[in-house]
Amino acid sequence: MALSFPDDCRYADSHEYVRSEGERVRIGLSAYAIDQLGDIVFVELPEPGTTLQAGETFGTVESVKAVEELVAPLGGTVEARNEALIDSPDELQNDPYGEGWLLVVRPDDAAAVSALMDAETYRGRLQSP
Repeated sequence: MALSFPDDCRYADSHEYVRSEGERVRIGLSAYAIDQLGDIVFVELPEPGTTLQAGETFGTVESVKAVEELVAPLGGTVEARNEALIDSPDELQNDPYGEGWLLVVRPDDAAAVSALMDAETYRGRLQSP
């Protein structure tokens, strides 16, 4: 998989991405994180209505190599989770920025999105030792 980092996303140090969609955001896991995990076999996501706190764990992704905690890049209320990933976790690898999204969230603070890294900064962070 080619590691891409779309410019319309913002990125957290913990490798989640956020894509703004009006008053909501779509949260996913970056191609870099998925590449590091390898073959994904299980995804655990919170139910709609769950409140996320920035920096807190909201679920897990399990691969044949490891179990990684998902960390909320911002606070807000979960409006939807990607049910297809629960049945077919490999979708995360196939299309991380499209069909492989994790959650749709209504942020508590819309300004929190702009506090995350842009694609260029995130790429640079990955390339530095």
